[in-house]
Amino acid sequence: MLNEEEEKFVFVINHDSDIPKYQQLVNGINNAIAENILQKGDLLPSVNSICKENQLSRDTVFKAYSILKDQNVIDSVPNKGYYVSGETRKVLLVLDTFKAYKEVLYHSFVNNLPDNVITDVQFHHYNIDVFKTIINNSVGKYYKYVVMNFDHKEVSPTLSAISNDKLLLIDWNIHSKKENNYVFQDFGKAFYNSLKEAADLFKKYKNIQFIYPDYTNHPKETVESFKKFCADFHFKYDIITDPKKFNIEKGIGYISVSDRVLGHFLEQCKEKDLEPGTDVGFLSYNETPMKKFIYKGISVVSTDFKEMGTKAAAFITTDEAVQQYIATSLTIRESL
Repeated sequence: MLNEEEEKFVFVINHDSDIPKYQQLVNGINNAIAENILQKGDLLPSVNSICKENQLSRDTVFKAYSILKDQNVIDSVPNKGYYVSGETRKVLLVLDTFKAYKEVLYHSFVNNLPDNVITDVQFHHYNIDVFKTIINNSVGKYYKYVVMNFDHKEVSPTLSAISNDKLLLIDWNIHSKKENNYVFQDFGKAFYNSLKEAADLFKKYKNIQFIYPDYTNHPKETVESFKKFCADFHFKYDIITDPKKFNIEKGIGYISVSDRVLGHFLEQCKEKDLEPGTDVGFLSYNETPMKKFIYKGISVVSTDFKEMGTKAAAFITTDEAVQQYIATSLTIRESL
């Protein structure tokens, strides 16, 4: 039912902003709906009143209202005007890259959101210019923001443009602030504890090689945790940063943060007639749906990306602050 009361919602247009004025109108209505300032059935200011109060052209206002109608956010009735027809809320999910385990996170996230929440997904690929463009172009357009952090000094200043109650950092605790909302995994102590659980299995190998390719963006604290593990348990080890030097041999246990390396490992096992879990060992970082089916099963150390997605979705659907670490666990399969 249309609300016949005096209109209470007022647009605030910044004429000095780089954001187009029609987009400011779109953002204003989306934000008002997200924050329950506007509700389903509420009348919107007339085109003429918006033009007069904000010194805008009719084409600008019509463009904004047309976009919102196309998104099924608003509708119109002859001689009544425009009104809110839905309570759609848009959220932005910013990931680094789209890999198999990120797909698990993504599906868990969207599947735990109500039907009126629309998720836009963008990828920064660890490129600060791309990241800044994504964030700067999205400020004010979304109900809430879920952002995967990475190691660059400009990440935190860029995110400061987003209100803390609307921002959730996920995955990596790097350059975060104590007041930030977050759902992180632990790349340090938790990784060490997982290796500790596998210590008896690694004892059947004469050496452990940690394949940490120079192209990876995986947190470096895993390397330090690996070194500590080897020192505490008296394992001989090497750290391989050049993938071209990855040449498997019998009696070596391998740990890798790259699924590309896993592929090379299996290829070389076939070429050299080496049996994973007997002649050579392999522990992979990050669980994916396929790793339990590859060969006879690939051992993994991984956080629970499904739970991470679920917790991130809860941040969207509630007004509660969150600061939580998701557990990291070891799954033993035939490869180790």
